[in-house]
Amino acid sequence: VLVLQAAWALGGGQVRYSVPEEAKAGTVVGRLGQDLGLEAGEPEARQLRLVAQGRRASVEVSGASGALVVSSRLDREELCGKSAPCALRLEVLVERPLRVFHVELEVTDINDNAPLFPAARKNLSIAESSLPGSRFPLEGASDADVGANAELSYTLSPSEHFSLDLLKTDEEAESLFLVLSNPLDRETAPVHRLVVTASDGGRPVLTGTMELVISVLDANDNAPQFNQSVYKVQLPESAAKGTLVARVNATDPDEGVNKEFFYSIVSSVPAGSRELFSIDPKSGEIRLTGALDFEDVRLQQLQIEARDKGHPSLSGHCKVVLEVLDVNDNAPEVWVTSLSVPVPEDAAVGTVVALLSVSDRDSGSNGRVRCAVWPASPFGLVATFSGSYSLVLREALDRERVAEYEVEVRAEDGGSPPLRASRGLRVPVSDVNDNAPSFSQAVYTVLARENNAAGAELARLWARDPDEAGNGRVSYSVWEGGVGGASSGGGWRPASSYVSFEVRAVDAGEPPLCGNATVQLFVVDENDNAPALLPAAGGGPGAGPWGEAS
Repeated sequence: VLVLQAAWALGGGQVRYSVPEEAKAGTVVGRLGQDLGLEAGEPEARQLRLVAQGRRASVEVSGASGALVVSSRLDREELCGKSAPCALRLEVLVERPLRVFHVELEVTDINDNAPLFPAARKNLSIAESSLPGSRFPLEGASDADVGANAELSYTLSPSEHFSLDLLKTDEEAESLFLVLSNPLDRETAPVHRLVVTASDGGRPVLTGTMELVISVLDANDNAPQFNQSVYKVQLPESAAKGTLVARVNATDPDEGVNKEFFYSIVSSVPAGSRELFSIDPKSGEIRLTGALDFEDVRLQQLQIEARDKGHPSLSGHCKVVLEVLDVNDNAPEVWVTSLSVPVPEDAAVGTVVALLSVSDRDSGSNGRVRCAVWPASPFGLVATFSGSYSLVLREALDRERVAEYEVEVRAEDGGSPPLRASRGLRVPVSDVNDNAPSFSQAVYTVLARENNAAGAELARLWARDPDEAGNGRVSYSVWEGGVGGASSGGGWRPASSYVSFEVRAVDAGEPPLCGNATVQLFVVDENDNAPALLPAAGGGPGAGPWGEAS
């Protein structure tokens, strides 16, 4: 399968790709490993992988090649709705060393949705007294695609009495009207059957149709008229039930019962939002009956009808466009996307310990999030991308001083008052053999009586190593290169009355560390030799009977 779109850019740890929706599974989106600068074989060796947040990514990293491929159905409308562009933010991790890259995957629209009218058939009643130029609102079609694929145009089947007019009130709202071109005659043609066709701007063009059944009625010849065709209002999303949204006003120049009319809500955009509002049929006051949510729908449109009580009744229409204003009602959210623990105590300053993501569904300053880590040392936060942070080592660690840290990442938005959230992390510190065994004394003086039996304990030495496990397990030996001795200088002593030697303590770390102590051993004499008589020097006449003792 061919690569659909090469990487747009690589900078600041970010790669961008583009892929059309509905691309087949297995389609190569981009050579991710190559675009990230990885050598052949590195993507698999360094465990190149995706970390998706919140919603299904529909793409995956192919093992050894490191290619980004489509793994399941990509439906732009399901992923992003009417939002454009449709960009999926993905995080890519590699290990040894741990690094994070940000991939932005734009799912481009294809024209796979035809325009759709709310109903396949619409019945209209129009008085034959209606004047040419009279306008009757129609509910336009919708198209789930975006851009040119969702730009709709309308045509009407040939008719000498009617035409269509598409009125754009602003960039986002448009109204479709059926316009009376020539006077009607109920006696000649009591019913008109027309077809409205909606065509999108895609290639090829897709269409949808709606049948119009127009009944021509006699009687009441003046419809109620609103003083405004469009009412624009703003309300915060925190507005309570019962809040006044708008007050519409219409007049009818007829007299008697034909002048009396009532108001009603006939349609809404989005369709389900109609249940959020009510209108007083007499006063035209529109009030909230449900809760607004800026994060769900930012623009509400209501089609209001004023229908008189004549026979047949006539109606006038206006539109109420409600802009929902954001309120800081969503606290930040903090996710830990990757945690690399335990951290060795000899880890270098700048080592990445964890990867975090923060978000806030609000907009503007209400959605801008500041993050901090507590306590402030030995860790810190580094912003790697919008809404992404790395928890990094700011100071050297010492497991013998602190073996484990409880770290809290705190997030606060820019609302007034601000909303906060936090996420706790447990960061254990692993031991490194950085402490040599240490004797309590540098020199030990030992007095030992002579004639001790072999294996007798003369003294007990102990060395301390604060490391743990094998790094702190100590073995002892007499260092052969450290043995020395001297005999006393006065009087007779045994030949080995004083010995000095080194005792070495070695831990089991890799590499092992050692400490030394000097032992000065003095042998204490015991009276274990009887006097001996030696013959007198010379042995001549006059010598004593026993001679002389030496």
